Amino acid sequence: MRVAVTGGSGKLGRSVVRRLREDGHEVTNLDRVGARGPGFAEVDLRNYGQVLDIFLGLEDRHAGFDAVVHLAAIPAPGLAPDAATFENNMQATYNVFQAARRAGIKKIVYASSETVLGLPFDVDPPYIPVDEEYPARPESTYSLVKHLEEQMAIQLTRWDPELSITGLRFSNVMDPEDYEEFPSFDHDPRLRKWNLWGYIDGRDGAQAVARALEHGQPGFEAFVIANADTVMSRSSADLAAEVFPGVKVVKELGEHETMLSIDKAKRLLGYAPEHSWRNYHSNRTTPTED
Repeated sequence: MRVAVTGGSGKLGRSVVRRLREDGHEVTNLDRVGARGPGFAEVDLRNYGQVLDIFLGLEDRHAGFDAVVHLAAIPAPGLAPDAATFENNMQATYNVFQAARRAGIKKIVYASSETVLGLPFDVDPPYIPVDEEYPARPESTYSLVKHLEEQMAIQLTRWDPELSITGLRFSNVMDPEDYEEFPSFDHDPRLRKWNLWGYIDGRDGAQAVARALEHGQPGFEAFVIANADTVMSRSSADLAAEVFPGVKVVKELGEHETMLSIDKAKRLLGYAPEHSWRNYHSNRTTPTED
């Protein structure tokens, strides 16, 4: 497919662009910054005219897209004033969704967020593992926008029954070099309780995008996307019992099983995480000879 990736220069975006190109798609990175060349176009996503124009075609580069992957945003709470986060992220997502519809693009995959689950869980989650089945609980302006984006996607796909929008509720994105810090989390289990000790390797996040492009159906669906394990060496059951003693654990947890349920993504998208910080550290350990 011819795929536009907004925010392809970002942390997750780089992995997504690389994965989709490896899969054989023709990918154009739409961003404010990036390496100049045939696979990049500078676009201000807050400008609807620019977004619609690029979706319809660009000089001799392309004549439109088959799908859009929307990742561009102020990527977390606290990086900008609340009003700026709301204005930037909401406007950009509306422009991308609406311009895609006007351009006849029927498949959109975009970055929602684990934050809609109730992060930082200062109020206990309703149960563990958390999943897509309970109502959104945004606790920040950033998260509020992610919730509103999902609501907008629901209505747009109602207006257009052929339109497919998939919201991927990504956990905290990590690259391999970030794994150096992971062993330090063990000394205080509350350091990472804010997202139930979850994470997503950028390469597995890219896999989820590829699966959603392949398997996304008309209508809107949201999926929690995390790695299969936690960031901790301690068992998941012990962590849940110590930090969230009043929360019901609704399934038997594997030794290090994620508490951000990825069962729906596995079932409907065929998502299967391939990476773990544990493998990174085990591969860096050199046995010593006696």
